[in-house]
Amino acid sequence: MKIHYSDKLMKLPPYLFIEIDKRKKEALNKGVDIISLGVGDPDLPTPAHIVQCMQEAVSNPENHKYPFGFGLIKYREAIADWFQKRFDVSLELNEICALIGSKEGIGHMHLGFINKGDVVLVPEPGYPVYSTATILTDGIPYFMPLLEKNNFLPDFSKIPSSVLTQAKIIFINYPNNPTCAIANKEFYLELINLAKKNNIIVAADAAYSEIYYDEQDKPCSFLELPGAKDVGVEFHSLSKTYNMTGWRIGWVCGNKDIIAGIAKVKDNYDSGVFQAIQEAGVVALSSSQQAVYDLRKIYKERRDLLVNGLQKMNWKVKLPKATFYVWAKVPTGYTSSDTVIKLLDEAGIICTPGNGMGNSGEGYVRFALTVNSSKIQEALFRINKIQW
Repeated sequence: MKIHYSDKLMKLPPYLFIEIDKRKKEALNKGVDIISLGVGDPDLPTPAHIVQCMQEAVSNPENHKYPFGFGLIKYREAIADWFQKRFDVSLELNEICALIGSKEGIGHMHLGFINKGDVVLVPEPGYPVYSTATILTDGIPYFMPLLEKNNFLPDFSKIPSSVLTQAKIIFINYPNNPTCAIANKEFYLELINLAKKNNIIVAADAAYSEIYYDEQDKPCSFLELPGAKDVGVEFHSLSKTYNMTGWRIGWVCGNKDIIAGIAKVKDNYDSGVFQAIQEAGVVALSSSQQAVYDLRKIYKERRDLLVNGLQKMNWKVKLPKATFYVWAKVPTGYTSSDTVIKLLDEAGIICTPGNGMGNSGEGYVRFALTVNSSKIQEALFRINKIQW
């Protein structure tokens, strides 16, 4: 039997992080001592009190049933309380929907709002799911370059009016992966105005909102701004904040009609988030946040170590204000891909090529701060030995 993949599936580029993992395994099979600064998967464990809650919740038969709907009331209440404390934004329960990780919600959102030929405005470089989910729903991605000269913010004035009239969703992501940029309230006001004027849904991806380094750079929420709930929603994840990437839990909040559309898609595609994990999510959000503060300190130490070390070797890299990434310009005369291959072949270091997340990422590589300081120090030692 000959298998034929759908046209939409064939249009998809190779998923970047799967390709990186493949290269990593090939190098390991050759006996290379790999230091992986590629995929952003935290190396530290989920805090013990969250794990303990999960262990107890798993034994409760009430949690063995289908978890249909918007999510447990107590989980959504915990989200609303956390959001009020963190951003001073009030959320009603019908403005919140539990997700099997924010990635799932971002991917499913397209199914609720995109018809064939509709345009989705996508930041570039950026998280691949924004564009791949657009392709899978017969939409058309329109890429908004994130350039250093614009502080890695999209320049809305560069988007043709003909594109804006066809656009149905605009994705934004701050703190930004991969550039580490933060957006201010002035940017969000401009975004809200653009959305209202052109009837475009805003999808704000805030998965890294709690990974920041100084109080003066503390990221704000898109939903803090007047009019935000009229035009959009914001995606959040427990993955990075609480080292819960494998647990698959997050939420989307904001405009209740958009939330209802996402929830209806989910009703037809999955059966919700395992209730025991939602109970653990309640504990994560409502208990002491000391573990989050401690995590930021650890990432700050790693950030300072890596950035200072690269700068001493004349790499052009700025100290990121948020996320657990470092966005570095490649050495002169090298492309993003050249740099990644050289680092792997000559130093056993894996990082992410900037152009793998979009053409505007060419000339950069992304390092993830998801290994301990001793490994970062070893990585710097190896990089320093390379002849560029």
